[in-house]
Amino acid sequence: MSLFARNRKLASFVLFILGTQAAIAQTPPAAAPALDEPELVEFDTSKTRSIAVPALVAPAPTDTAAGNSLALGRQIAEVISSDLRASGVFETQGPNGLRAITLPEVATPQFDYWKSRPVEQLVQGFVRVGGDGNLTVGCYLYDVGFGNETTRLGFNVPPREWRRAAHKCADAIYSRLTGELPFFDSRIAYIAESGPKNKRIKRLAIMDSDGANHRFITNGQSTALTPRFSPNYKSILYLSYVDGSPRIYVYDIDAGRQRLITQSTSPTFAPRWSPDGQTILYSMAVSGNTDVYKIAASGNGTPVKLTSSPGIDVGGSFSPDGRQIVFESDRSGSQQVYVMNADGSNQRRISFGSGRYATPEWSPRADLIAFTRIAGDFRVGTMRPDGSGERLLTDSWQDEAPTWAPNGRVIQFFRTAKGSGKTSIWQVDLTGSNERQLPTPIDGSDPAWGPVLP
Repeated sequence: MSLFARNRKLASFVLFILGTQAAIAQTPPAAAPALDEPELVEFDTSKTRSIAVPALVAPAPTDTAAGNSLALGRQIAEVISSDLRASGVFETQGPNGLRAITLPEVATPQFDYWKSRPVEQLVQGFVRVGGDGNLTVGCYLYDVGFGNETTRLGFNVPPREWRRAAHKCADAIYSRLTGELPFFDSRIAYIAESGPKNKRIKRLAIMDSDGANHRFITNGQSTALTPRFSPNYKSILYLSYVDGSPRIYVYDIDAGRQRLITQSTSPTFAPRWSPDGQTILYSMAVSGNTDVYKIAASGNGTPVKLTSSPGIDVGGSFSPDGRQIVFESDRSGSQQVYVMNADGSNQRRISFGSGRYATPEWSPRADLIAFTRIAGDFRVGTMRPDGSGERLLTDSWQDEAPTWAPNGRVIQFFRTAKGSGKTSIWQVDLTGSNERQLPTPIDGSDPAWGPVLP
């Protein structure tokens, strides 16, 4: 499947690949050839590549519900530039500090000028308002050294969706230049925290992958924890203390309603979706023993008990193919990571390093499992599904609860400050070298990164 075809599948608003471009140039360059779907390859994030992103051109600037198209052209470029820079793979220039480009330049760049900057890649485009009020956003990627076009995309979106068009453009550029799958056009659920250290108010919140479009889901009257987006983004699975006891709920985002998953009087916690969204994995404490269970996502039917060892077994997550489950257990005397088949068979320990291991989560690429290692400090790391290749990626006082980007290249987690107890959301790539804090309006914990938006 080509990159363009895949983007049409991933985003319902992607209507065309820019072809004739009659409005831009009388003799446009030939359309870029279809690109093979990127393979998951290794690349050196210590060697960044330079990209210029001037403001997108707005022919006939027009007011929209999201602002004037001239201003949107600059804002879209800012989001593209910010996304690519945040990946740790690129150094970006612009749109601030770059000259304005003209409409004919969109399809026929002045390569000699850009070579003098100097930059290796160039992103140019346009924003046009149609008769229906929707935006047409064109996005082009050029190799400055070779002087040719490598990628072009077109989007038709309502004005309120302009950021998604920007993220999709950044995703296409990232995939084209790295060979990796996209991840910018996605969302994050997390727990927004406020109040004193010993009496924190914890609310469920969601936002875009870059922190924009922030929205509180719950009011904080009941503590919320460990959210997870459903694979189709329509619901959020989370733990709540609505009645004073930990219970698992599914929140319908569009309807604004929640429903209880299990009616048990025993505490339930650590909920996770199966990859197809049909099953919920969770843990339940009964008579001092905690085991891993699964149940239909509807909440109907009888829960299936998957573990039965004395002690505390806490569910982690399904493998991407749904055939295995990674979880934590103290059956050996301390918290460690275990793997079992989805029916509970073949349970085996995979963590054998020093300290304790918690909060395991399987990568969407299936090649790694992220975890929290507790050995004095809390640190986030990865290991292969057989326990080999363990590697720690962070080195702070308390980093925990890793969650994967949709492409399996970046891990998000939350960090607790020593003394104050303040929490913040951070992310780091698999090299451990590109660590950054994600902006949130108040403190944040328990992040959960959803898949690329449909």
